[in-house]
Amino acid sequence: MCDEHRTAAAPEPSVARRRPRPRPCKPAEARLAVERAVSERCRATHTPCDAQALSDALLVTSELATNAILHGGGITDFRVTVEGRGVCVSVSDRSTALPVTREPVDPHGRWRPGGHGWPIVCRLARDVRVTDLPSGGKRITAVVPLS
Repeated sequence: MCDEHRTAAAPEPSVARRRPRPRPCKPAEARLAVERAVSERCRATHTPCDAQALSDALLVTSELATNAILHGGGITDFRVTVEGRGVCVSVSDRSTALPVTREPVDPHGRWRPGGHGWPIVCRLARDVRVTDLPSGGKRITAVVPLS
C-alpha cells in the first residue's frame, strides 16, 4: 500500500482507556506507549509477546513519530490500539504532504543522509493508510503484525 496512498475521511476511532495519558510528542514517548499497550494485551490474554514483532512495531512507531516532527510540523495526535494479531499506530501531523521515498543519491552522485524511514514503515507494516484530516494535516496509520 505504500506505493499508492489511500485517503479517506478520518473517522474518530473509539478507544476505551482506564485513565487518559498525555499525547506523546517525542518518538521515545510514542515507543513507550506502544510497548505498554502490547505488554498489557499480552498480560490480559496470557499470551507471550513476540520480541521481534514488538521490535518491528517500535521501529515503525519511531519512524512515524520522527517523520511527523521533521517533515510534518510536529505530532498533533497519537493513538495506539492492539487489534487481533496486530498493533495499530496512528500519528497525525500538521502537513498535508504525502510521504515520499527519496533517492539515496542526489543529482550530483552524492549520498544523502536519511530518507529510510518511509521505506521501513512500508516494509514492516501490514497496512499503511494516509488520511487527510478535516481540520488540516494528515494521519498516518500503520498496522504491524504481532506474530
